[in-house]
Amino acid sequence: MRRTMAWGAGVFGFACLAIQLIPIDRRNPPVETEVTVAPELRAVLRRACYDCHSNETVWPWYSRIAPISWLIAHDVHEGRDEMNLSAWNRLAANRQAHARREIWEEVAEGKMPPRLYVLAHPAAHLSPKDKSLLREWSAAGQHRGRE
Repeated sequence: MRRTMAWGAGVFGFACLAIQLIPIDRRNPPVETEVTVAPELRAVLRRACYDCHSNETVWPWYSRIAPISWLIAHDVHEGRDEMNLSAWNRLAANRQAHARREIWEEVAEGKMPPRLYVLAHPAAHLSPKDKSLLREWSAAGQHRGRE
């Protein structure tokens, strides 16, 4: 029984080491543009959104340890695909307005930033003032999107 457990622990340990060799894309592509917003709102976006929704991701130390690294890389790539604040210039004015509305809807519904992200990054918590800034930005986008 002990021999089987020792063998199993060895195999498990080897597997844990082996999965560290699977390459994960943690590159940050070049930033194309900055979103034109007031400095106060830019600080909110950087603190709560940029890690997953920009090309300026700060990859924490645990993003280098599989299998956590797989989950983090997946979330970042998915976030950039949904909305990339570093490629905001690619969006036409009406698409930017739509993106602003989507951002506010996600925040208002409590989906963004995700709770797990906020647990690991307490500074990403959105205060009522932060939410107010995002709501105002979204509303400004609605008016521009209709013109």
